[in-house]
This record gives sequence, structure tokens and C-alpha cells, in this order.
Amino acid sequence: MVCQSLLKNTKISGITLFPFILLKRKEDLHNKILLNHEKIHLRQQVELLVIFFYLWYVVEYYYLYFKLKDSFLAYKSISFEREAYAMENDLNYLEKRKLWSFWKYILD
Repeated sequence: MVCQSLLKNTKISGITLFPFILLKRKEDLHNKILLNHEKIHLRQQVELLVIFFYLWYVVEYYYLYFKLKDSFLAYKSISFEREAYAMENDLNYLEKRKLWSFWKYILD
């Protein structure tokens, strides 16, 4: 779903708010890598029953933010983001992904 108004003044190209993937630009509907990244987040959200994903995401972000003192670095260091960025180019990843695969990015 394209939602330019919500993402207009941000650097965000896409965001997953279960069960929707919101994109900034219409042309991103064909961006397989971005869509794969966001689909990985959908799977993570399902695994954590949605609400626990968001709680974990926020807690981990603030923990990393206070530790690293850098908002972008904190965002990129979140375990969910690390998995999604690491695997976004593998368009078959979700077919072979094991349950709770983000966990190894917490311990890494």
C-alpha cells in the first residue's frame, strides 16, 4: 500500500505496520528487495504475536540509543533490522527461514 502522506517528511521508504506494508513511493511496489525486507518484518511480527514485536523493538531501540548515543546506529543495530538488512537480498529467505531467526542477531 502506498502511503505518501504518512511517510512524506521522513527518510523511511517503507514500514511494516501489521498486517500492512506502507511504502513512500508508488514505484517501490516493484522494489523486490525493499518488499522482502518488509516481509521479513511481517514474519517477525507474527512470531511475536505482533504486540510483543513492537514492545521489543522499542525497548531494544532505546537501550541501543542510550548505549550508542546515535539514533541511526541504534536503529541499524536492532536485532529485527539486522536480520532484515542481512537477508533482504535473498528473495527466497522466507521460504527457508527458521522460527525466531532474529534471535541470533541479538546474541551476535
